[in-house]
Amino acid sequence: MINNKSNVALSRYKRSIIGLLCATALMSCSQPSEQSVSNTETDISTTGVKISKPVVYQVFTRLFGNKETANVPWGTLEQNGVGKFADFTPKALQEIKALGTTHIWYTGVLHHALVTEYSKFGIASDDPDVVKGRAGSPYAVKDYYNVNPDLAVDPSQRLAEFDALIARTHQAGMKVVIDIVPNHVARNYQSSSAPDGVVDFGAHDDTTKAYARDNNFYYVVGEDFQVPQSDDYQPLGGQAHPQSDGQFAESPAKWTGNGSRAAQPDINDWYETVKVNYGVKPDGSYDFPRLPVGFDKKSIAEHYAFWQQHDLPDSWYKFRDITHYWLNRGVDGFRYDMAEMVPVEFWSFLNSSIKMQNPDAFLLAEVYNPTLYRDYIHKGKMDYLYDKVGFYDSLKALMQQTGSAKDVLEQQYKVQDIAKHMLHFLENHDEQRIASDEFAGDAQMGKPAMVVSHLISKSPSMLYFGQTVGEDGSEDAGFGKPSRTSIFDYIGVPAHQAWMNNGKFDGGKLSEQQRGLRAYYVKLMSLSTLPAVVAGDLHSVEVDAQNTIAQQRVMAFARAFSNQKLVVVSNFDAKESHTITLHLPTEWQNTRYLAKDMLEHHASVRVKDNQIKITLAPRASAVYLLED
Repeated sequence: MINNKSNVALSRYKRSIIGLLCATALMSCSQPSEQSVSNTETDISTTGVKISKPVVYQVFTRLFGNKETANVPWGTLEQNGVGKFADFTPKALQEIKALGTTHIWYTGVLHHALVTEYSKFGIASDDPDVVKGRAGSPYAVKDYYNVNPDLAVDPSQRLAEFDALIARTHQAGMKVVIDIVPNHVARNYQSSSAPDGVVDFGAHDDTTKAYARDNNFYYVVGEDFQVPQSDDYQPLGGQAHPQSDGQFAESPAKWTGNGSRAAQPDINDWYETVKVNYGVKPDGSYDFPRLPVGFDKKSIAEHYAFWQQHDLPDSWYKFRDITHYWLNRGVDGFRYDMAEMVPVEFWSFLNSSIKMQNPDAFLLAEVYNPTLYRDYIHKGKMDYLYDKVGFYDSLKALMQQTGSAKDVLEQQYKVQDIAKHMLHFLENHDEQRIASDEFAGDAQMGKPAMVVSHLISKSPSMLYFGQTVGEDGSEDAGFGKPSRTSIFDYIGVPAHQAWMNNGKFDGGKLSEQQRGLRAYYVKLMSLSTLPAVVAGDLHSVEVDAQNTIAQQRVMAFARAFSNQKLVVVSNFDAKESHTITLHLPTEWQNTRYLAKDMLEHHASVRVKDNQIKITLAPRASAVYLLED
């Protein structure tokens, strides 16, 4: 999640978060054996069964179907347009499915704070002083029991329109994932559509206390909230608005979402949100039971049974009820924002309750502290975590010609015991676009990187909308700054719009290069069905090169399952071709294989002396299937 004014480098946030977590000692670390993931792995021993591994297509829902191209900085919905649930037509979904997609993560679905006026639909207005951008951050949820009115053709029927999208997605053969933001809610949270008996966050809080176990929020007792001040930032870019007056009524002030305890947060704090209390006292101690020793090896059912014996903080039950509400509407899974800021015991409680209702639910968490990975998987019962800090960061450096292939492989081996739980990506809403000047400056650099990212392990792969056609994120949207596609503003996404072609979803306005890039992704992602990709072990391949640069820029590895063997090699050099010799795993040397490239049509070669010699052009890859 990125919520600051100018899209400051994400690493700055993650360092501060890790420091905060260490300071409050939310959990300890362990190295237990790997748990199974029931929802993604088909029994590959059964002959004739089609197999694959998860492919997540993340789409920023508000932007996907938008056809307007004005792109006025800080533009209104009327000026810059907005996409709708209805824009995900059967044809659009078919084209998303063509990328091998198994799950669509519809980002920004839940009703979050935004500046556009919907009072005639019974929706309370939001104050621009505590909204980031005009369209608002999707991570400042205002009503957990409804969806963003921007996304509906008829806002009064917005839930029904989302239900219809869920049904269309299922009919297209894919599952639906939405965000749950457990650490914080919008400062102006107020559900207008909660089911009978549901009490709003904070409605029963004792605001005379900074902390109470069953308070939903933390309070700065005796002080009123003050809007952050900045010399170089004004809400809505300084445009006039009747509520943009530097004031927001909140008494007493609540702690801010990133943990700030000041009545007046800093402008770079997550000031549009307030932190949720899970029973962690201000001194970092706990007001709930800890998981007993050995529970990292216990089953979902055992975790669920453990929590039924205890009375727990009110916020735990509120989020359990929220997730079950969406499961009952047909949602198939959740992506958890900033999960490491919430105690691991809560995740054991929540995820075991979800899996008891839907064993195949897809549970993905945003976690950036590698020392916490295994606890979140084994104790917290997460299916998948972001592999950002190790794998993505090292791969990005290699794409930028500053890292090395060795660094990427080292990061992969660090998580080999949990590899199938570590989701791989090259782009998402927090990260810079590959084609942006600030990243690689060339969408073609995503080709070798996606080959490596997708094929190196059993882990799920994720694609971000626009990635496959070279979107560069260069628009000056307002609050969001260039290099990332803005999640705060109403904006058109040009390369994606060329593929969308006014709702035809046929790529009719793409350039020849863009069409070629998408075709490459489609072919690469189809390799998800190979047994060696979905279930194969990782084997080392030695690269013998003519020079040091080639050693740094060329990456190779092998995957094998049963009798199927793959050798993958990618040249990350943006300018130079390299001729290399691949020394295959020693245990393969007794057979004379024919190596057939399944990706870029390199000529088939006969393996000799357990070696393959190949010349790779800049940014080229080969995926060799070895046959006796």
